[in-house]
Amino acid sequence: MSIETDTIEQTESLESKQWKTRRKSASSIFNGPILRRAMVDSLKKLDPRWQLKNPVMFVVEVGSVITTIEWVRLLLQGPVSEMWFTLGVAFWLWFTVIFANFAEAMAEGRGKAQADALRSTRTSMMAKRLKTSERQAGFTEVQAPDLRKGDLVLVEAGEVIPGDGDVIEGVASVDESAITGESAPVIRESGGDRSAVTGGTRVLSDWIVVRISANPGESFLDRMIALVEGAARQKTPNEIALNILLASLTIIFMLAVITLEPFAIYSGSPVAITTLIALLVCLIPTTIGGLLSAIGIAGMDRMVQRNVLAMSGRAVEAAGDVDVLLLDKTGTITLGNRMASRFVPLKGIEERELAEAALLSSLADETPEGRSIVKLAEEQYDLQISANTDEAIFIPFSAQTRMSGVDFQTRTGTRSIRKGAGDALNRYAAENGGSASEELTQLVEDIARAGSTPLVVADNGGANGSARLLGVIELKDIVKGGMRERFEQLRKMGIRTIMITGDNPLTAGAIAKEAGVDDFLAQATPETKMKLIGEQQAGGRLVAMTGDGTNDAPALAQADVGVAMNTGTQAAKEAANMVDLDSNPTKLIEVVEVGKQLLMTRGALTTFSIANDVAKYFAIIPAMFSVAFPVLNALNIMHLATPHSAILSAVIFNAIIIILLIPLALRGVNYKPLGAGPLLRRNLLIYGVGGLIVPFIGIKLIDLLLVLLHLA
Repeated sequence: MSIETDTIEQTESLESKQWKTRRKSASSIFNGPILRRAMVDSLKKLDPRWQLKNPVMFVVEVGSVITTIEWVRLLLQGPVSEMWFTLGVAFWLWFTVIFANFAEAMAEGRGKAQADALRSTRTSMMAKRLKTSERQAGFTEVQAPDLRKGDLVLVEAGEVIPGDGDVIEGVASVDESAITGESAPVIRESGGDRSAVTGGTRVLSDWIVVRISANPGESFLDRMIALVEGAARQKTPNEIALNILLASLTIIFMLAVITLEPFAIYSGSPVAITTLIALLVCLIPTTIGGLLSAIGIAGMDRMVQRNVLAMSGRAVEAAGDVDVLLLDKTGTITLGNRMASRFVPLKGIEERELAEAALLSSLADETPEGRSIVKLAEEQYDLQISANTDEAIFIPFSAQTRMSGVDFQTRTGTRSIRKGAGDALNRYAAENGGSASEELTQLVEDIARAGSTPLVVADNGGANGSARLLGVIELKDIVKGGMRERFEQLRKMGIRTIMITGDNPLTAGAIAKEAGVDDFLAQATPETKMKLIGEQQAGGRLVAMTGDGTNDAPALAQADVGVAMNTGTQAAKEAANMVDLDSNPTKLIEVVEVGKQLLMTRGALTTFSIANDVAKYFAIIPAMFSVAFPVLNALNIMHLATPHSAILSAVIFNAIIIILLIPLALRGVNYKPLGAGPLLRRNLLIYGVGGLIVPFIGIKLIDLLLVLLHLA
């Protein structure tokens, strides 16, 4: 290995480690730089123009301003006890707003840290812009930011790809650790579904010609930075609906509190403005109001932590509501490479003869299947190539003949060996002096029904001078371990799984049964995929699917959640609303789990927020009217020391609970694959009942502490 190659690999390894370190640091909640940035941002967000985006917290901020003004008035002319009480309420109301801002700033801070890590991958570089698509035509060196969509650039070993594009010539090993964090290089080549390259990645070997597909500021990296920062985040429909609900509850409680003052005056016991504001703030859903934005931002952040780039919060939320998953068979449900597992000869044929013919027909076959046939024949029979293959003519596979093989000279003439589909080889035998075999047809069907792929072998020009059918090579595509259990979990979540494959229905049915999917679509084409998605959506279901090729783009665009592989084509990535940077098709299951976790977290904290208002009611209402109506003391079930202590304890708890719930909002509620009914009961039990009990305990403890410190 050359010194230059060593240097490139060391650089790649170092960049990958630095990227992973930055990603790990950014995902940590208690990260020093993120905490410091969040503290500063939480104060900047006190700007009323910012608070107007959140009606609940805007009301709290207005109440904070009013109580602060009231404290100044009492400082100049009011009773000392009322002055200190008002100061305490004002102080904790301001902290309520700041803590809510802090939760949102923490969620944004983790995204900004991810964005900083991505920005560090940008380099100011020169690009070799070609005059024509021919590499030999010469190039002009320009600054990478001067490149425009459609420009052709040459990238050689050791150079950084200057922008997003598609490989139109050449093949190279590319280090994508700057984007994915994975140090293993990937192959990028012209044509096919692995031609897309991303700006900021490095070519490790060989060379490629790239057609730039994005103007400056519109690249994949630019979009990724904007999304993880939260700058491009828009509220989802469910989030907007919940905001409207919270605003409506705030208005209702505001009207209820306003009407209390005339009632109090009529009863001969006027209520101080500070107490009314404290009651309003404690009754409106400040907990979920303060955490709602953070929950949404954190949902997108959790996608980024799994190396999935969600193009919008709507996509993350839709993932949580998915009813149907469309999963490609190859590489998702199965390992992807079909491997030769056994030779099955026809009656009268020796297995060794079949293995030798299969070996000869596969010598020039560089596919994983072809190499596995050679390996199996050599291992089982220790075969040595006795035929003269130096002048052999190898016949490549074609869609028209559906077979491949080899022709070579022997002492008795030309010998032709073919392997391929059963019906094609039956026809080949009949056309070359042999005959089709019913036994072979049955054998092919049996192997296909078992979920394997049959390859038939025929020998034409052997000892008998006519084509003979020798038998079948069984190729098995192994189902990944644990897939049946994963699909069972999805069933418990109420999600239906459909396997998509180009295999014949018999093979598809056997693999679907082994994997445990609910249904399958065999001999799939882009048109049949779109038809299947349309049928599911017409039935009121939300559909998710993965894809990486240009032919997958229409279906990805139609699906409610389309996850494109980063190794796929530009068309696929533009059509999808998520991009998996790891290019792992099974990631779709994790995407659904993150989406459901987002919805669960929002629902759980909403339940907790509304439930804990009940305890505050029992704390403040008796304190407000206990003098005028002593009977209300019966509602003081917590036996709080004084009216001032009761109100201040409720306000302090109201502020502190937000900061205590920030880790839960950012990390998400622990997700378990259960149906809607069990999940609802679990949420009501933990967060509904918990939301009732925790405030009683918390407010009472704060009351005891205030009394102990002689602050009430």
